[in-house]
Amino acid sequence: MLSGKRIILGVTGGIAAYKAAFLLREFQKAGAEVRVTMTPSATRFVGLETFASLSGHEVAVDIFPENPGSSDWTRHINWGEWADLFVIAPCTANTLAKITTGISDNMLSSTVLAARCPVLICPTMDGEMYESPAVSRNLKKVQEFGYYILEPETGYLASGLEGKGRLPEIGDILEKASEIIGSVKGPLEGKKVIVTAGPTREHIDPVRFISNPSSGKMGVAMAEAAQGLGADVILIHGPLFVSKPEGIHPISITSTAELFEAVKEYKDADVIIMAAAVSDFTPTEIHPQKVKKTEGENSIGLKRTQDILAWLGDHKKEGQVLIGFAMETENLIENAISKLKKKNADWIIANSLNNKDAGFEFDSNTVHLLGIDSNQKFKGTKKEISIEILNTIFR
Repeated sequence: MLSGKRIILGVTGGIAAYKAAFLLREFQKAGAEVRVTMTPSATRFVGLETFASLSGHEVAVDIFPENPGSSDWTRHINWGEWADLFVIAPCTANTLAKITTGISDNMLSSTVLAARCPVLICPTMDGEMYESPAVSRNLKKVQEFGYYILEPETGYLASGLEGKGRLPEIGDILEKASEIIGSVKGPLEGKKVIVTAGPTREHIDPVRFISNPSSGKMGVAMAEAAQGLGADVILIHGPLFVSKPEGIHPISITSTAELFEAVKEYKDADVIIMAAAVSDFTPTEIHPQKVKKTEGENSIGLKRTQDILAWLGDHKKEGQVLIGFAMETENLIENAISKLKKKNADWIIANSLNNKDAGFEFDSNTVHLLGIDSNQKFKGTKKEISIEILNTIFR
């Protein structure tokens, strides 16, 4: 349930703050991307560098940036739109009271107000504090707001006393987070999405073919992202150098002609994402046996393959979303926009082979998402980019 999801982890100033580092790791192991926001008092228990290193992102504490003129002061709004789930663990009585009354004097409490996603609160404090009338009232109030509460466990507390107030086990928090995520319908819920991935191979004879270096990583990442948004995904793929995701229906093909036949069968899907690296040419003759050097000719006759994206554009039904890819070595934006218009696509995802650590076989990428009146740039891992792109298109 958490694979491909985006989680904000809020850490407040209680002794259990150190356990949040382990929680972060478990979220990541489950496939989630995590950003951390801490209250100022939480930084007295665990350093910023710990969570920054583990998450790979800067940790947010204050609303206003240190550098004058920076736009980071809107970060709480951006994060509130970005997240699929906001988990506050541990949540002190102080932060709980702020959430209840709408006080927004730090990044964490401000982001709660801006969040468009479910919020899971794990209240953690001494037993007498937890049982106090004020905390009981505040817990009831935030549940009326629609926030989720995971009650603390009973046991040995930091005060040396026994009582109810311990942070739940990490596994219990993950289970609750998965339950919440599973109950939220994504924007692609009930939609059929076709994703093509990997290269096609155009055989000359049984042992030789024309192809390209595509690994299929970007296409598989797009398929996983679509699945994470609730879609029923069919992955039509050539030879892959990455594992196929569970829960996604795979259809294996080899040539462009086979890909075309498979795509035609699902041409009425709600969304079609053409991420496959399709060969533009195929031999005019396929030899049934290996061509020997002594028998070989000096040249190979080629013919154009079917332009599948253009065919889909010509047969696009009302309400269908058609997303293409453009790999370029020069004039990236100009060529991609031209492709967008000629193929009657709704979106083109364009990337250049000239970018460092991007393109074929890399785990990272730098792309432009181009629409008729839109140009947005995304940089990161292919998994992260795929999630960002689909959330941009469908949210």
